[in-house]
Amino acid sequence: MSAATQAGAVKKKKKKYQGRIYVDRERCKGCGFCVEFCPFGALELETDYNAKGYHPPFLAHEDKCNGCDLCGLYCPDFAIFSEKIRVED
Repeated sequence: MSAATQAGAVKKKKKKYQGRIYVDRERCKGCGFCVEFCPFGALELETDYNAKGYHPPFLAHEDKCNGCDLCGLYCPDFAIFSEKIRVED
């Protein structure tokens, strides 16, 4: 056992799943719940507007998303959802 492991350093786990986000831009009202409640900080609001004049979300950090779908669960307008894609070894 190395000294770093004994000192409490944690080995980074290999990622088993990658997330994919789907956003219905025209349904979104730009509330930002999906961005606020994403546990990994993978989402951000676009600078562009949709037809209603709101900023819809986008996947800003693909490597952080694991497809947990909390964004879809918190969305009051059902404008976003995600899926888990298994990462090949």
